[in-house]
Amino acid sequence: MRALIQRVSKAHVAVNQDTVGNIDNGLCIFIGIMENDQPKDIEYIVDKIVNLRIFPNAEGKFDQSVIETKGELLIISQFTLYANTKKGRRPSFTRSAKPQEAKFIFNETINQFEATGLKIQTGLFQSHMNVSIVNDGPVTIFIDSRDHSI
Repeated sequence: MRALIQRVSKAHVAVNQDTVGNIDNGLCIFIGIMENDQPKDIEYIVDKIVNLRIFPNAEGKFDQSVIETKGELLIISQFTLYANTKKGRRPSFTRSAKPQEAKFIFNETINQFEATGLKIQTGLFQSHMNVSIVNDGPVTIFIDSRDHSI
């Protein structure tokens, strides 16, 4: 499982021009699900993200997590995080989980984020979405659950 995290001052996601998710200060999280992702991948990603100290303290240093700042989360599924561009000009997505499997894992991931007590908003799975982000910093972090086993 992969996550691309952006610290935001606001973000929203729309489907067919209708807003389906909207947050203020917090994190916009794009989640990519790989074939064969397991519950341990979900646990690692959720724990890492909610405890990642990427919000500034009074001195402006990264020292607080989204939990400590009571930030909000906008979580969006994004299979393109597993794009393979090694050959040709068209990316391959063969490592991405199939939609039915990915939807189940994405929903389980949302459930674990909700268990943190933070305000959670999401995009609409397997839909064309327009995402608007005001990246704060800018701060953008990439996490791969496979890195946990290294």
